[in-house]
Amino acid sequence: MERSGRLGLGIVGAGKVGPTLGAALAGAGHAIVGISAVSEASRERAEAMLPGVPILDVPVLVERSELVILAVPDEELPALVAGLAATGSWQPGQIVLHTAPGYGVGVLAPAMAAGAIPLAVHPALEFTGTSLDLARLAESYFAVTAPAPVLPIAQALVVEMGGEPVVVAEGDRAAYAEAIATATSFSRAIVEQATGILRDIGVDNAGPFLSSLVRSAVDNALTRSSAPSPLDTSAVLDEFGIRGDDDEGPAAPRA
Repeated sequence: MERSGRLGLGIVGAGKVGPTLGAALAGAGHAIVGISAVSEASRERAEAMLPGVPILDVPVLVERSELVILAVPDEELPALVAGLAATGSWQPGQIVLHTAPGYGVGVLAPAMAAGAIPLAVHPALEFTGTSLDLARLAESYFAVTAPAPVLPIAQALVVEMGGEPVVVAEGDRAAYAEAIATATSFSRAIVEQATGILRDIGVDNAGPFLSSLVRSAVDNALTRSSAPSPLDTSAVLDEFGIRGDDDEGPAAPRA
């Protein structure tokens, strides 16, 4: 069924992020033109997440797409954008969206010079590269950066993927990336340390054992820092004038 705003989507990069965003946008009605994948693992991931989608060379993919998602490592992004500009691959009116947290739209300047529409969209989510990520997108925030006239395009794409767009200024992208890296690396390190200690004392299912504790501790920490998590219902209760008993419960131990 045709729909207004339907775009031909090309995905550069078959890591954990690109195929997931592609699947989410396909679910919203966009047509996937193809995906680039080099390694055997990336090809298998692309087939698992986007069955039947053609694997194409990057220049061909860009040439055929109205919306190009650049889901590549941060360090590869500048050279990729510049290289495609050097070969005349970018097209006027084409939407170019990258997912690198540390860059705004400045890194897309070579594509902009050719008339492309630049968007920087980063989902604040640690991806698994499986269909589990699609459900998680629905409760995730996305950092969006774009020139003011085209910012609504970025926001609309995020909403179509089920997420919540949050505008991050171009000059704040480095600080944003630092916050994301800090939250990710420290969370992973603390969980690995705690599960290691439990395994040392004979708790074999250390991960499931800590699951509820870690989730509730993080949820409480986010609430205390005035950043409500998706599971926090206090704002909803306040909106309807419903008050329950003040019961914080015992503080969960945290390394």
